[in-house]
Amino acid sequence: MITVAIVAILAAVALPQYRDYVTRSRLADASTGLSTVRAQMERYFQDNRTYADTGNFVSPCNNPNASALTFGSFVISCTGTLNATQFTLQAVGSGAVNGFTYTINQQDVRATTSLPSDWGSQCATKWITKKGDTC
Repeated sequence: MITVAIVAILAAVALPQYRDYVTRSRLADASTGLSTVRAQMERYFQDNRTYADTGNFVSPCNNPNASALTFGSFVISCTGTLNATQFTLQAVGSGAVNGFTYTINQQDVRATTSLPSDWGSQCATKWITKKGDTC
């Protein structure tokens, strides 16, 4: 009986920690996706001198191939301004990382615009990727 109680206590402590660890590992998909698409946007800008579509050339933000903008459980999209000199990319989580939303812009300003309340609060200057991390 004592052994069962000890195992139950250990499981009660270990299971939430494991769940948070798995979530943190999936959040890496957001930073990878945003960094990758941002680099593609910069290459596009070097070639076309604009972030927006020009002629027959389609901006990486407007890529019709959805799989090119999907990284793990995160989907990358352009939000807000997309013009010759500005863009904002957004990564929205689904499934186990539902509720997490991160952004990055042409000036490499990173922000956490949404995350579950038990993980902390929004941050306009960095990506919150660890439970309890502050801005």
